Order: sequence, then C-alpha cells, then structure tokens
Amino acid sequence: MTQNTLENDSRNLHTDEKLPFTLQDIRNAIPPECFQPSITKSLYYFFFDLFIIAGLYAIAAQLDSWYFYPIFWLAQGTMFWALFVVGHDCGHGSFSRYKWLNNLVGHLAHTPILVPFHGWRISHRTHHQNTGSLENDESWYPVTETKYNEMRWIEKFARFDISMLAYPLYLFKRTPGKSGSHFLPSSPIFKPSEKWDVITSTIACSLMITLLGFLTYQFGALWLVKFYLVPYVLFVVWLDFVTFLHHTDTNIPWYSGSNWNFLKGALSTIDHDYGFINDIHHNIGTHVAHHIFLSIPHYNLLTATEAIKPVLGSYYRKSEESIFKVFWRAYKNCHYVSDGQKTVYYQPAADKS
Repeated sequence: MTQNTLENDSRNLHTDEKLPFTLQDIRNAIPPECFQPSITKSLYYFFFDLFIIAGLYAIAAQLDSWYFYPIFWLAQGTMFWALFVVGHDCGHGSFSRYKWLNNLVGHLAHTPILVPFHGWRISHRTHHQNTGSLENDESWYPVTETKYNEMRWIEKFARFDISMLAYPLYLFKRTPGKSGSHFLPSSPIFKPSEKWDVITSTIACSLMITLLGFLTYQFGALWLVKFYLVPYVLFVVWLDFVTFLHHTDTNIPWYSGSNWNFLKGALSTIDHDYGFINDIHHNIGTHVAHHIFLSIPHYNLLTATEAIKPVLGSYYRKSEESIFKVFWRAYKNCHYVSDGQKTVYYQPAADKS
C-alpha cells in the first residue's frame, strides 16, 4: 500500500475483530522519556509563541499598512492556533506534572483567544475517552443516514458548508443533538464537582471580552477588526480545519455499541503533514500517537510515532497528500454513515455532490 493517500485502506482491516496488539504492547515500544514532560521545554514553547505574537503586533502597529495587514492576519491567526496547542498540552496534563502550572498556563494560553480552558478541557477529555464511538464521541462525529435525511437545510448548511467557522458556536451550544454550553457549570457536560473550574474559566473569558470592549472604546471598531477579529477568525478556521482532517475521511472506521473500545477508537484518526507549519503549530499533525497516549508532550510525539509504527503496522494511518486535497475530498464525500451497523464509514450524500 502506497502512502499517496493513506498508509492503509481501513476498509481492508478486520475492524470487527480483536486487534493483534494491546495498549501495553504499544506503550512498551515507546521510549520512557517520551512520557516525561520538561517544564523548561514546555515553558520555552509557550513564551516563544507569546514573543512571536507580541512581535507581530508591534510590527503591524508600526507599519499600519493595508499592504501588510493580510500578512499579519494570516501569521497572527496561525500563532493564535499555535498558542491554543500549547494550552491543549496543559489540558491533557502533558505540559508539566504540576496541575497548578497546567491550569495557569492553560488559562494564559486560551483566555486571550476566548476559549474557556476548563470547559474545553473537560469536553475534550470526553472526546478522547470516546473517539470513534458513534454514540459517545464529543466532536466531529458523523450523523446516520436517517438523521441526515431528517436535517433541515439550515442544519446541513451549518454542519457541512460553514463548518470551518463552527468552533465558537460549539463552545456555546455544543454539536447538533447534544445540549450544553462550555461556559455554564449547569451544562450536562460537567459534573457538580467541576462547577468552580468552569466558573473560573468563564470569568477569565468575560474579563478578556471586557478588555477588548475597553480597547475598542479607546481605539475604535476598526482597531478591533484589524488587530483581533480577523486573526481570531483565522485561528478558528485553523482549529476546525485541523480537527476535521484528523477525524473525517472515508477510510476512517466508526464503531457502534460493544464493537467500540478505546484502542480501536484511538486508532480511528489520521496523521497529516502540514509542511513548514508542522513546527509552528507544534506537530499537532502527529495525531495517532496523541490519541493513544494523551500524556505525551507535543515535542515528543514524533519520536513516539516512529516507535509505534512497527507495532501498529497497517493500523497506523498517515496521509502524504496535500492537506487541501484531502480536505476537499472529505468535504465532498463525508456526510453520513449507514444505520444499524457495528462498523461504518462516511458516505457521500446525493444532495451535496
């Protein structure tokens, strides 16, 4: 099997059968140091991202040129996305072994981009615990053919046509069919014991919105658009784009009921090569190893991935195609899955072709 699409065609795997390896087999293949976060390295990446973000702001303010703003928007939106990935490590506890430091840096990384750290951390934990499960996955899971046919046009438009702008809506309303808000402790996403974590992050985001309001009052609405809104929108596109690619493909199996288990679900994702952006967004494209062992810091994922390839064999998925080509194929062909089967794959809808 060549790598010009995936390193394997998932439909050729015996996805209803027991895997030929265990979670422990995979763990034993990874050098132990890969599981050890370095505070020095983690803080370096955090402060380096902040340095680049501050530098871009300084250059944009100094030049104040509409010729430069498009470059600034693309670069700053990408750096917002990189900063999110650092907070992503904090949410998984892979930034450091200190919970207080993870929570502190997580808020410092996520609050400026209006992500409620604890609210996101908790729902993202649900996603990782249930990846590949038709019933229980938290985000980017498929709808059944019956559900698709029942959807109104506006629902299809929101889910399939403007999905790359969906993240703010997800934070406020979750995905279709699941109620709750990442900002409210009463949301069914959270346990009663997580109330104050959620409130803390909501207050932090409220303070950020207040700060943006004050700066807009001081410098005008155009300042808000130039220096925050456009980079923020591009950050949202990056987040949705990358997450979509890792979990949406016609060769990714989804499991129903007892046919699902953690390891099979964790393997239902794909690594992607983002070119020179790989280092900028902290190699988040190495997603398979991350889903199996979320405690591995981002800077150890490449080493861990090379170590697990011989164990996983054809169960390891990686695309070598252009991310834009892969996205377009998934956009055109991934709309729903069949009803009532134990293992299903995305299919194209006639009304979206």
